[in-house]
Amino acid sequence: MEHWIQKLTDIVGPEQVLLAGHDDFQKYEHDETEDLRFSPQVVVRPNSVAQVQEIVKLAAAERTPIVPRGGGTGLSGGALATQGGIVLSLERMNRILELDADNFFAVVEPGLITEELHNAVEAQGLFYPPDPASRGTCTIGGNLAENAGGPRALKYGVTKDYVYGLKVVLADGQLATFGGKRLKDVAGYNMVQLFVGSEGTLGVIVEATLKLIPLPRIRRTLLAPFDDLRNTAAAVPAIMSRGITPSVLEFMERDCLQAIEQHLGRTVPFSNRTAVLLIEVDGDDEGVLDAQIEKIAEVLDEHGAADCFIAQSSAQQTDIWDVRRAAGEAVKSISAYKEEDTVVPRSRLPELVSGVHEICARWGLRVICYGHAGDGNIHCNILKTGLSDQQWESELPNAISEIFRLTVSLGGTISGEHGIGHTQRRYLPLAMGEAELEAQRRVKQALDPLNIMNPGKAL
Repeated sequence: MEHWIQKLTDIVGPEQVLLAGHDDFQKYEHDETEDLRFSPQVVVRPNSVAQVQEIVKLAAAERTPIVPRGGGTGLSGGALATQGGIVLSLERMNRILELDADNFFAVVEPGLITEELHNAVEAQGLFYPPDPASRGTCTIGGNLAENAGGPRALKYGVTKDYVYGLKVVLADGQLATFGGKRLKDVAGYNMVQLFVGSEGTLGVIVEATLKLIPLPRIRRTLLAPFDDLRNTAAAVPAIMSRGITPSVLEFMERDCLQAIEQHLGRTVPFSNRTAVLLIEVDGDDEGVLDAQIEKIAEVLDEHGAADCFIAQSSAQQTDIWDVRRAAGEAVKSISAYKEEDTVVPRSRLPELVSGVHEICARWGLRVICYGHAGDGNIHCNILKTGLSDQQWESELPNAISEIFRLTVSLGGTISGEHGIGHTQRRYLPLAMGEAELEAQRRVKQALDPLNIMNPGKAL
């Protein structure tokens, strides 16, 4: 081992090679997935494409696993060194290389914090819509690896919809360039989209060309409380059927609101109601947006909404979003938990939400649901509260399997935006047949024959 540790040091310098015992080493042993910790043999932090190439070549020569890592905010263990080896942190490759306002593209490095890209392009009147909950700490590279979504995915799509070019260091150290600043490109296979969502198992993304759009000038935000869970879920497709596509349509149930209230230490609107919908529309015409809000209010009333609070200022909008963005940390603060990232066609939301509660009740488990109702993506957080370790370990997998079988039966799948990573691999056959899995294994084998790129993940 010592000889290749020295080679890594020669490539990036001694300060960028971390071994166990270093003050910063522990943060690379975990991400935001519940209760998982794995130690790599070494952490290395390159700052150039050439350095990444040399590191990958060394890993291939030594048959050593290499795990690309962004901000460490993942929720499926995708960036953990489950088989040891090298954690390749891309945090130092964090620049905006080009902001092309004429052609509406940004060229960026993978370690760029997502919120920093938002701020930079919005200062130019441009917009990069993908908006993960962890946008202040997650990186573009991690977003690409997981095909991240977020609240704005309903109207604007997810990460893959904005990726037009990639530079990738392949498993043998070669640098490949796919796509670019072209809105049309059918020369060869669509390799860009193959690497988006591949969770670092096929290569290391070292540069991305991202499409931008004009920044909407106006937003309208409202909260609608309900006293019936099915009515709450049923209102979602009803809004869409009126020809309105909100930029945001989020769902939070009472337990989630009350957890946020306790976590923030302040009153949260409608926390005594069964559930709320957070709805936002955006654009450039105030009259159009006001008419949309009026139609949405009519639908909410028809579906039994108890109230309809419309934010009257940017400060009120910020307060509403502070509540929504606190959901993840609030649930996490209650107890050990397991978050399942279910997604179904939005018309099946009522069946999904009620079914998840029925399943968890049958297994004696507490569940808190919230998420992106507009695109059918609900985060089901199963809590350990009140259970022994033995009960938790024996009953949780059974409940999760039932939840995923229900999800698939409703036309859904087992992950909407958190990826498969380490934690969900056992459940993937519930969502895919052998032919689909084998096709992906062949792709993996072709691009990574030595199985050094993030082994043990996804498949």
